[in-house]
Amino acid sequence: MARNREILVLVLDVGPSMHSILPEVEKVCSMLVEKKLIYSKYDEVGIVLFGTKETKNELTEEVGGYQHVVVLQNMKVVDGDLVDVLKRLPRGTVSGDFLDAIIVGMDMLIKKFGETEKGKKRLCLITDALFPIKEPYEGTKEDQVSAIAQQMTKHGMRMDSVVVRRRFGRDADEKMMDENDVLLNIFSEKTNAKMVYVESPTSLLGAIRTRSISPVTIYRGDLEISSVIKIKVWVYKKTSEEKFPTLKRYSDKAPSTDKFATHEVKVDYEYKSAEDTSKVVPPEHRIKGYRYGPQVIPISTAEWDAVKFKPEKSVKLLGFTNASNIMRHYYMKDVNVFIAEPGNKRAIVAVSALARAMKEMDKVAIVRCVWRQGQGSVVVGVLTPNISEKNGIADSLYFNVLPFAEDVREFQFPSFNNFPALMQPSEEQQEAADEFVKMLDLAPSGREEILQPDFTPNPVLERFYRHLELKSKDPAAAVPPLDATLQKITEPDPDLLSQNKSGIGTFDRRFELKENPKLKKPRRLYLREKPSGSSDKEDNEEISAQIVVSAANTRLVKVEKIGDSTPLQDFEAMMSRRDSPEWINKAINEMKNKIFDLVENSCDGDNYPKALEYLLALRKGCIIEQEPTQFNDFLRHLCKFCLEKNLHSFCELLAFERLSLISKKEAADSEVADDEARSFLVKMEPKFEPKMDPKLEQI
Repeated sequence: MARNREILVLVLDVGPSMHSILPEVEKVCSMLVEKKLIYSKYDEVGIVLFGTKETKNELTEEVGGYQHVVVLQNMKVVDGDLVDVLKRLPRGTVSGDFLDAIIVGMDMLIKKFGETEKGKKRLCLITDALFPIKEPYEGTKEDQVSAIAQQMTKHGMRMDSVVVRRRFGRDADEKMMDENDVLLNIFSEKTNAKMVYVESPTSLLGAIRTRSISPVTIYRGDLEISSVIKIKVWVYKKTSEEKFPTLKRYSDKAPSTDKFATHEVKVDYEYKSAEDTSKVVPPEHRIKGYRYGPQVIPISTAEWDAVKFKPEKSVKLLGFTNASNIMRHYYMKDVNVFIAEPGNKRAIVAVSALARAMKEMDKVAIVRCVWRQGQGSVVVGVLTPNISEKNGIADSLYFNVLPFAEDVREFQFPSFNNFPALMQPSEEQQEAADEFVKMLDLAPSGREEILQPDFTPNPVLERFYRHLELKSKDPAAAVPPLDATLQKITEPDPDLLSQNKSGIGTFDRRFELKENPKLKKPRRLYLREKPSGSSDKEDNEEISAQIVVSAANTRLVKVEKIGDSTPLQDFEAMMSRRDSPEWINKAINEMKNKIFDLVENSCDGDNYPKALEYLLALRKGCIIEQEPTQFNDFLRHLCKFCLEKNLHSFCELLAFERLSLISKKEAADSEVADDEARSFLVKMEPKFEPKMDPKLEQI
């Protein structure tokens, strides 16, 4: 038996009021089983329907009652047949009793697994809860629900309730809905149950937890407030990015009669000598090498261990600051949660006191974290108080990683104020643009957010799992069209657009919209550059002129190599490609080679003007693409080469044109200060010492 096996009973309402939402219920439930087939293939799932005309369950046969409840599928290990069953749910004709269906589901779990089963037992209820449950023989409905909740706790069960509440008309009985909500809330208060309300098919897809992940601590130890104050804490991951599953290679070479064949593909690597390719180099004779320019430097494991930074495992408080000083966009990576050590009352009180004091004073804590002993990296982050609103749940602290200085990349965008007055928007245009942005807000004030993060699934992953299930049955299956529900996530909401037709029309009338296919490339393509030292006005005028010239000559063909006929245009086109990050490096390296060949093969400086033009384009491109180091290293190498080969005139040309290194002022990633950039070419000039004529020496 799998250690973390989950036993799940789906309790689904198929009554008439649910017919419009049942297609989405089929999708989310089948998706749940599809994910279990990948991540939890030992899980067991059963299906109970209520709202059907017929009745089919063991409790009806044993004690009577429990009408219109059908056990569609007894408990079984997840497989492809279960997916097919969930894709074809029957439509009921009567209003069902969700409490009867819950009891039938509990009975299935108790009879098969009893109290000794160590797996996780869960019920998942999906209903609109519009119709009343029948009166009990003794006591009130609340007493009956409390008794059922007690049995759930006794047998270690939990329940997730998803209540579908669309915008109903006058026929909906609000009093009955409120009564059912009170009954379902009793489960949440007295058992380990969760209850959510959804109003759209999109929210329903994200309301059910389709993948169970066991929480694992990433740190257990002291939160060091000072050298004498330490609090025992455990740290868990609060959120984590869900990635594509790791798909293993499968081999069909094993005979079909071999029942024990694993069909796994194993890959072995052999390292051979460069001098003798037939000789295999054993592991003890191999050492890692790292490129440093044209050379490969060997570094042994012992040398790495000697210089490796090995901090001690700890979480230390660096200080407190106002919450307003830490912006939301500073947060990096996933969110962790700090809780007091379970069972440690003193730690629980200490964490609660710290969190409440921080909340009251509107402060956050800056901490330095090393999660494991010998961890190579140190993390600096911020602790934010999380005050619990439920009894029995202690206060905690949320942790977010903060960026170091080298993690911050400042992108400098030109101001619209630099454009001429004719290109500035009028007050009417600015007002129309503001209203256009506001009308497309997905979280308008006074209304519920359209795509709530908690209930909005990742459309890429959802489509991947659906296609994977099709491929498992038909390897030649094509990618299906985008589902209508997922389409609402990835495309503009048609309802939202129809509601704001007037605002969109106003925006259209205030602006003269013209199609200009020649201006589809971004500004970063136009890489011509005035020599450093020119005025901002001259730069702006030249850039504006170049945009017009370049726009007329842009080509939509994807360039893969810098040719000899139009090298600058090819360089610009390659730098603009975004289908792969390799194009930028390839364009830079090819342009370096072009410049170097021009300088090296120049005769009396005939190629210098062209080399200078290419060098200006390369410099501009490296600034725009945040690659200043590549340009600076190349310029140093080029100038050094010129001095060694007695090509001083090219360095003099660069100095005359005031072309130098990219400074930190021009690109945030540069390591060159402004003074160093200005004095670079002065330092590179050769120092000549006068030599005396031998004849004069004799005199």
